[in-house]
Amino acid sequence: MSRLLIAAIAAVLIVATGGIHPPIAQAQEKKPNVIVILSDDVGYGEYGFQGNKDIPTPNIDSIAKNGVRFTQGYNAATYCSPSRAGLLTGRYPTRYGHEFNGGGAAGGKDFGLPVTEKTIADRLKSLGYSTACVGKWHLGHGPQFIATARGFDEFYGTVANTPFFNPPNFIDTRKSPDITPVKDDNFYTTDAYGERAADWIGKQKDKPFFLYLPFNAQHAPLQATKKYLDRVKDIPEGNRKTFAAMMIAMDDAVGKVLAKVKEMGQEENTIIVFLSDNGGPTMQTTSKNDPLRGRKATTLEGGIRVPFCMQWKGKIKAGTTYEHPIMNLDILPTAIVAAGGKIDPAWKLDGVDLMPYITGKVKESPHPVMYWRFGNQWAIRKGDLKLVASAVDGVDKVLLYNLKDDIGESKDLAAAMPDKVKELKADWDKWSAQQEKPRWVPAKKKGKKDKDE
Repeated sequence: MSRLLIAAIAAVLIVATGGIHPPIAQAQEKKPNVIVILSDDVGYGEYGFQGNKDIPTPNIDSIAKNGVRFTQGYNAATYCSPSRAGLLTGRYPTRYGHEFNGGGAAGGKDFGLPVTEKTIADRLKSLGYSTACVGKWHLGHGPQFIATARGFDEFYGTVANTPFFNPPNFIDTRKSPDITPVKDDNFYTTDAYGERAADWIGKQKDKPFFLYLPFNAQHAPLQATKKYLDRVKDIPEGNRKTFAAMMIAMDDAVGKVLAKVKEMGQEENTIIVFLSDNGGPTMQTTSKNDPLRGRKATTLEGGIRVPFCMQWKGKIKAGTTYEHPIMNLDILPTAIVAAGGKIDPAWKLDGVDLMPYITGKVKESPHPVMYWRFGNQWAIRKGDLKLVASAVDGVDKVLLYNLKDDIGESKDLAAAMPDKVKELKADWDKWSAQQEKPRWVPAKKKGKKDKDE
């Protein structure tokens, strides 16, 4: 028998006995990488994919272009720390008392994401993922609260709010686990985060990875380098000019991350989520929440509805628009299911896996009811109706809006629909009674209203 004939028979036997199946099975079981990019204090109407033509953000816009834009993307909280807590746990932060920011007497060393809570990094790590946090943490700075104690292999960033130049509360765990102030006048947080994120991604070759990239841009103080200010010469001097320069810096940093993913041939195997942590503090930073009413730290739409998009090439059809309400709480379950994990009911998640909804397999809304509580401000959305008490209108004034017809919350329907007001308030009261009391309440200092926001 000739060698050629023997080789041919061997090849047939390999196919017949399933010899080529293991590699195929491995390819089918390949876990997607997950990147979550968070911007800080950027209003609903700022990015190009949200319709803003004043400030170019092509890299960020490409995530929506290549995937899905959520027109009704919400956060479970109205400002920085609790919003991040909800994102990382997939649970309403009020469930475990993380209702406010901490700092100073407001929590002090006890402030931080409760150690009873598991993060998305914890859960993906258990599924074989490498994990890193690059950027602003703001979930506690004690040894039990810091990112590397909460499921992240590496942390590079600040423990809380910070200036963009020479940040004092910085940690680079490649060098030390301790807070070490940056003493380098050429250091700019936004640039540094983009560079470190791309560098870390480039080192992940043997395991799927999860990167959490929470920029401190566009949070105050407004600071930008000359390089970016030179790119907005047509905007008059002032806060808006600096704000625009900072936006372009963040877009460039996101571009570095996207380029690294493409360079590694991982575009179709990477889920990329982009969103902001809350609405913009317009008076402080010029952030635009148009066409919404309200601002950061309020329960009106301008405080809780944010720019939100997601890309997963090959899985999500490019240019998709999803109209039903979704939440930052959905990121964790979406990532876990995509990674081949199972959601344990014991986790008591409030978020859901979004993929069946985005792809059209499930037609109904992923969140028939949504809730918010922020001190004496609160809101409930049930279908298109929203009942809300906000600081903008006075917390004792309860207003009812139909968001389908009135996205700007301009027509109060409470007097015309008293039965709905009663029903929604009863629903919210029942939910609120299930939440934990705030573990800390920030002390407001006279003239420093936004200091800790």
